[in-house]
Amino acid sequence: MDTIEAIMTRRSVRKFLERQIPPEMVEKLLRAAMQAPSAVNQQLWHFIVITDRQQLERVTEYHSSSQMLHKAPLGILICGDQTLEKRPNTWFQDCSAATQNVLLAAHAMGLGAVWLGIMHDAGRVEGTRRVFNLPPHILPLSLVAVGYAEETPPPEDRYLPERVRYNSW
Repeated sequence: MDTIEAIMTRRSVRKFLERQIPPEMVEKLLRAAMQAPSAVNQQLWHFIVITDRQQLERVTEYHSSSQMLHKAPLGILICGDQTLEKRPNTWFQDCSAATQNVLLAAHAMGLGAVWLGIMHDAGRVEGTRRVFNLPPHILPLSLVAVGYAEETPPPEDRYLPERVRYNSW
C-alpha cells in the first residue's frame, strides 16, 4: 500500500477480533511513531504499550469513548515529556504526529486502529495518570487502540473545496 492510498483509505476502527498482535508488529508500529516529525527534533515522546487486559479495562472506567478497549488486544499510550522540551508547548504537536504515524502504519500493516483523545479532558488525564503511574512531567496526549479489525468502515472522500483558499483569506 502506498502512502496516498494509506491516507485515503484509513478509517477509525472500533470493532476488533480477539487476536493478539505479534511483538514484531508492535515494534514496527513504535518505529513508525518515532519517525514522526518533531519540532526542533526534540523527540520528546514516550510510549506505553498496553497488552494487559485489566489495564485496558481500567481505561474504560474513566474514558467514555473507549469501549472498543474491551476487545482491542493492544493500546499504545502516547505521552510527551516536558523535561525534554527545547521549545515550550510543542510536545502535543510532536505526539500528535506520532499518533498519526501509528494510525497509518497500523492500516498499512492490515490492522485497525482508533485515536482516543486524552489531552484537554481533566478526567481522562487524571485517570490515565493514575492507571499508568505517570510522573508529573509526563503528559498523556492519546491512546491508540489497535487490533485486527472485525469491521472496517468504508473509505470516505472528505475533501471540502469550500475550505480551501489560495494566497490569502
